[in-house]
Amino acid sequence: MDISHSLEMSLSREEFVRLLPAAVGSFVEAGDTIRPPGGAGGWLIRLTPLADHRVGSMAGPRHRVEIVIEARGDVDAAAFMSRFHRAFMRGGG
Repeated sequence: MDISHSLEMSLSREEFVRLLPAAVGSFVEAGDTIRPPGGAGGWLIRLTPLADHRVGSMAGPRHRVEIVIEARGDVDAAAFMSRFHRAFMRGGG
């Protein structure tokens, strides 16, 4: 059963790739697709650039992040997304 999630994230591709190992461990990039190494399966991420987010004269990069999880159940998918969100969480205050 494949479970899909689509997110809009305000970060550069470089920043996404730098933070991703905390969520998924090692990975392989091929164009706009990111997968586990060795064809292990389990998940797939597609990263699509979007127009910069503008607020006045400030601009920040944005990407659409499409995640497909080949889960054995809702619990596996929820655990994957929890790790993913935790890896990209930013502190504020």
